[in-house]
Amino acid sequence: MKRFLTGALMGVCLAGTAAADPMLSDFDYPWPVERHALVSQGQAMEMAYLDVMPEEANGETVVLLHGKNFCAATWETVMRALLDEGYRVIAPDQIGFCKSSKPQGYQYGLHTLAANTHGLIEALDIEAPVIMGHSMGGMLAARYALQYPQETGGLVLLNPIGLEDWRAKGVPSVTVDQLYESQLKTTRDGIKAYQQSTYYVGDWKDRYDRWVDMLWSMYEGEGGKITAWHQALTADMVFNQPVVHEFPTIEVPTLLLIGEQDNTALGKGRASESVRETLGNYEALARETEAAIPGAIMVSFPDLGHSPHIEAPDRFMHELIAGLEAMTD
Repeated sequence: MKRFLTGALMGVCLAGTAAADPMLSDFDYPWPVERHALVSQGQAMEMAYLDVMPEEANGETVVLLHGKNFCAATWETVMRALLDEGYRVIAPDQIGFCKSSKPQGYQYGLHTLAANTHGLIEALDIEAPVIMGHSMGGMLAARYALQYPQETGGLVLLNPIGLEDWRAKGVPSVTVDQLYESQLKTTRDGIKAYQQSTYYVGDWKDRYDRWVDMLWSMYEGEGGKITAWHQALTADMVFNQPVVHEFPTIEVPTLLLIGEQDNTALGKGRASESVRETLGNYEALARETEAAIPGAIMVSFPDLGHSPHIEAPDRFMHELIAGLEAMTD
């Protein structure tokens, strides 16, 4: 059953300003939010998602999977460009993130999130969509394509994390409790500083602030402990469930879109200096990934960071649309 959320700014170009709430209840998405009911691990929950139809459909659907520090709303610019080209666009908030349920005691797995997403796609009666993921969503998209190869029309990986096995490279493991204590120390200034250095190559524009505020709002106040706990659980999932070793078995057409100035590497702050220097080299990792995935096509952005679709949307969309057209012809 679908349920719509309404808000004063719903349907306008920019999403609203977030308030302190781990469920983002006061942050309006640019289109009506729908909810997919599911039962997972014995618990009833809801996955929030956007499902937007183009004015003139081309018959293709793209499913957009957000990263760990992102939400469905972060895809807004990409969604508008895809809609203009005739694509139907689905953008879910994964369980544990943003407007979706944050269940008590959930055992997170990329395979579980892939199964949840597959259930949503089945419920919407969509056949073989293109699955596109950014950051953690890139890891999830790769797992989805590995798990459901016959039901994946194509795979687009936008600066995915997990292009290397951090633990195998020497990053020490930590417990979920340690990750939680670290998450409790999150500040708005810390979020902004990290995004500036990693997402935007040291640059900053005022339009980036809304994504800092969106993320920070979920940490504010007593309710922020819920967000911190689920961020810790999902950090543990990402660190301990690499997909890089399975890249050679991906069977679907794959497009890589990589900002080479990215330096993301989970846990690099707790690694030794000698190990840290070997991590997050996306210029090299991009080429290793292109060689590992059969038939993969890569487009690199040498001057961009972790979020090319936000940093340089026009350049990015030109390459994405060209890649999708080649993939779906």
